[in-house]
Amino acid sequence: MKKRIAIAALVLAAVGAYAQGMFTWIDKVSDDKDKILPGVNPAAVTGTIVTAGSSTVFPLSEAVAEQFKKDGFKGQVTIDSIGSGAGFDRFTTTGETDISNASAKIKASQIEAAAKLSPPRVPIEFRVGTDAIAVCISTKNKFATDVTMAELAKIFSTAVNWSDVRPEWPKRPIKKFSPGTDSGTFEYFVEHVFKKDKKPLLEGKNLQLSEDDNILVRGIGGDQYAIGYFGFAYYLENQKTLKVLSLDGVAANQANVDAGKYPLSRPLFLYSDAGIINAKPQVAAFLTYYLTYVNDLIKKVGYFPAPAADLKASKQALADAMKGRF
Repeated sequence: MKKRIAIAALVLAAVGAYAQGMFTWIDKVSDDKDKILPGVNPAAVTGTIVTAGSSTVFPLSEAVAEQFKKDGFKGQVTIDSIGSGAGFDRFTTTGETDISNASAKIKASQIEAAAKLSPPRVPIEFRVGTDAIAVCISTKNKFATDVTMAELAKIFSTAVNWSDVRPEWPKRPIKKFSPGTDSGTFEYFVEHVFKKDKKPLLEGKNLQLSEDDNILVRGIGGDQYAIGYFGFAYYLENQKTLKVLSLDGVAANQANVDAGKYPLSRPLFLYSDAGIINAKPQVAAFLTYYLTYVNDLIKKVGYFPAPAADLKASKQALADAMKGRF
């Protein structure tokens, strides 16, 4: 009998120690303005956090991770920039990642794939910001300042020379740069410019695809007859070599994005799973930190805050996933 009591005491002690370890990152004073999430003490948690996905979300996640480390996190945060589609594959098909970064919403087929993992995953969506896709040309280009959406579709499909778009523009080949087909940026662009039909874009002449936005930046910036598109942050980082075009006369800026006037603005997301969040305190801490401080960092990176109601809903989704844990 004494032996059983001793074993039970050891088990309870182990469970208690595990639970205490899981939630030592929680601060009694909340830093969350909505008072939905607990405060975060990055120095009180360690471990590995594995994320992958959107090249657009990458600089934002990188900025949050850097501040998370500066505030004391001693573990490792891995952020792979491989495109939203490839990121979802790692999260829902192979189960390699804790968090999926995405510039496109998860698909029903990807949710079904996640349910087949062992243990099953149920993706939880967290809206973290808004991006305006920047359609860019080189600063060497002296003739273009804006295009209509119809002209944009022509540029990235049937047009061969700039003069095919407007007669007064040079009779010189258009060099086109686009994110790769695994990119959420590519998916969004095709959906809104070509009504989800990627064939016209992929069959266009002088097209270069790359999952690396920095390759696109260099290609566009180095040629006066080049054009391409990517997340707004990459334009802001490279204004010495790039100019951003207005679309239908609407400039890509905070006011036009907030007003819903800019034609190519889109939401940015993180995805995770309640099982992961509760099994890995470092993931719970990082997501809490991310949603708490994202608006302090997002404009510095070059994106725009998510609508307040959407960010609040994301915080509530995380709080629900951690229910009873703090």
